[in-house]
Amino acid sequence: MSYLWSVFTKPWIGLPGDELGRLISGLGFAGAEVPVRDTAYVTPATAEAELPKFTAQLRAEGIEPISVASDLSEQVFAACAESGVPMIRIMSDLGPDGYAASVRRNRELLEQAVVLTERYDVQVGVQPHHGRYVSSTLGVLQLLDGLPDRFKLVWDAAHDALAGDHPAVTLELGADRLGIVNLKNVHYVRADGGWKTNFVEAEDGLSDWPAVFATLRQLKYTGPICLTGQYSDPAVPVETRLERDLRFAVTSAAQHPSRE
Repeated sequence: MSYLWSVFTKPWIGLPGDELGRLISGLGFAGAEVPVRDTAYVTPATAEAELPKFTAQLRAEGIEPISVASDLSEQVFAACAESGVPMIRIMSDLGPDGYAASVRRNRELLEQAVVLTERYDVQVGVQPHHGRYVSSTLGVLQLLDGLPDRFKLVWDAAHDALAGDHPAVTLELGADRLGIVNLKNVHYVRADGGWKTNFVEAEDGLSDWPAVFATLRQLKYTGPICLTGQYSDPAVPVETRLERDLRFAVTSAAQHPSRE
């Protein structure tokens, strides 16, 4: 069984579903994570009316929606249920109240969402994110500990590397919660007397994508792989970079097939 090669469609946030589906299908993808945000074509306020039509247009172009990037409001849950979208992806932000208090606040929000995951049969995926968020895979797993199985880890190659971790460790520890594997890459560059993150193509960053696929093979993971299309340098079109990264990912996966 092959992976569902997917892409986060944020780079084309204003496109309607039919145009978007044709574009990303032409790049070689068969799945998509769709932003449902105030700046997107589908917003939380319009999701119940617009997401079913949007996802139907994607499916007509051969693209299966794997998740939305949105909030945990009931209208987004209802829209996902109506549209057959299995997951809402979020990140857990850190506020001025500090890490421990922020984690408690995020845990309360997740606990409040339990009833919605049951009512609508839609999963919640939590992704670690460098900076002012719960930034490590292990931190997300701690946040999810004890919650129902519908609460998933969205593992992210770049943010795992920024946390100083290795996929052989964090993917194995998160295997029971693993919902989506995000692929992007990153390194640091000097800027203004310090360092800043610079998101780059697959072979240029801190994350070892072949090691990711070697671990996924051991875990027998066959879920979605989502390339996030995040690149700091706009000099090369995102479509060109995504095509190259998809080829590298497919080649890496072929060296470490998902099943024996």
